[in-house]
Amino acid sequence: LLSLVVCLLSTRRYLTAEQIRQAVAGYPEQSEAFKRMFERDKDELRELGIPLETGQAGDDDTGYKISRHDYELPEITLETDEAAVLGLAARVWRRAELADAAAGGLLKLRAAGVESEDIPDIEPRVRTDDAAFPAMWRAVRDHRPVVFSYQAVGRATPQQRHLEPWGVVCRYGRWYVGGHDRDRGAPRVFRLSRVLGPVTFDGPPRSFTVPAGTDVRDLVRSWDGQQPQRRTAVIRVRHGAGYGLRRWARQVPGAPGEAGWDRLEFPFSEVDWMAGHLASFGPDVVVLDPPDLREAVIGSLKAVLT
Repeated sequence: LLSLVVCLLSTRRYLTAEQIRQAVAGYPEQSEAFKRMFERDKDELRELGIPLETGQAGDDDTGYKISRHDYELPEITLETDEAAVLGLAARVWRRAELADAAAGGLLKLRAAGVESEDIPDIEPRVRTDDAAFPAMWRAVRDHRPVVFSYQAVGRATPQQRHLEPWGVVCRYGRWYVGGHDRDRGAPRVFRLSRVLGPVTFDGPPRSFTVPAGTDVRDLVRSWDGQQPQRRTAVIRVRHGAGYGLRRWARQVPGAPGEAGWDRLEFPFSEVDWMAGHLASFGPDVVVLDPPDLREAVIGSLKAVLT
């Protein structure tokens, strides 16, 4: 690929595919094998953002070249605070999925003479433990549709979803992907921790375009804003269990016939997270109210059984 880029940058006229095959080492002699390899190389150059131009070469042949003016980046000039922010951003991803890309970006800046200042009192971290993150991030980057199984809140079995992912967003420590849901024919948001199994690409790169003016952060915020506000959960907890719940709950009088149990109440706002947390206590916790939280816990427990 590097030899191909150098070749196409060095010419002032369009080169035919045959001329490129003769000039660039590594291409096979067989015509069909060369055509397949050259097509893959062209796609990869375009995915990398390299401006590959096509034009007339000879009478009827298609030619290729790379405009040096369009290829070369302008001089990089950053203020001290801007360079410090970039260094801080790289530290965010140091132990996460984009660590290699962040390190490579800083290396390129240093090669251009830009040094990022260290900020000793700030140590940011972004966790990307969700198994779906790497594939979903690549799908967003390459504009590739995906298919995956999703365990919605309150459902006993996961559903297969087909999505054109527009962006991946972290909100309050949780990762979400927003995009066009082909099954629903409308924008949707999915929490990555609820994606089960592998995320599979469902088409080639650049299979869709993100609508102009789309801000996935706003989409996630609007989706999150549709969730219920802070409410009160009422549960029963078996004696000698649920100490993690008792630390931030208020004990209230129980009903007759609840010997061996304590009745607790506490505020919550996110049904799916709270349902998973309460379900982790198994038979030692029973949700009494509200009904949607109770149903979500039952759904989580049934999903484990199946």
